Amino acid sequence: MAGIREQQKQATRERVLDAARDLFDQIGYEETTIRAIAVKAGVSVGSVFTTFDSKADILGQVMAERMAALTVELERVTPHLRGSACDRLSSLLAIHYDFQMRRPKLYLAYIAVSFAAAHDPEFLRMGTNPGLRAFIRDILEGAIARGELAADMDVQLAMETIISLYGFNYMRIADDFNAEALTNLMNRQLEQLCDGLRNSG
Repeated sequence: MAGIREQQKQATRERVLDAARDLFDQIGYEETTIRAIAVKAGVSVGSVFTTFDSKADILGQVMAERMAALTVELERVTPHLRGSACDRLSSLLAIHYDFQMRRPKLYLAYIAVSFAAAHDPEFLRMGTNPGLRAFIRDILEGAIARGELAADMDVQLAMETIISLYGFNYMRIADDFNAEALTNLMNRQLEQLCDGLRNSG
């Protein structure tokens, strides 16, 4: 019986996450209610609260699943990145923009909730994704090792700056920017940043 209950709980969880993912992207996070999620998922409101603590918790778990899928894709691609640090960072972030802009309202909701005052400790705030941070750090440290970037550069600060630019650019969705336009903007920002970090020796 315990096995059957666990299967039912997992099935409910997946239905709720699928329903919430669609609703957050279609009508927005603020407009989506727990009741609407339950109706779309075909479960009771009580079942939703048995599985999740809050709407923010649902969003956090939706994004955790999406980030896991994105990380798998990046792990497949990053060993094949070539060119300068700027080229590699451009390719890395282009993949991110392409992925997140498939569901832009969902990602904007995630950014907004990331900056809320209170969070469950397990909620992965925007910019804290360990996978993205590791990929960027590896690119920067590899460039330093090749003598492309200055040996005394602050890798942590450079990484934080790149991630901040990446996230801030999503504001341009209000100007009808798509994934390609966001990538082009990021490329120009990276060129200017990399110019300042290059080894002049």
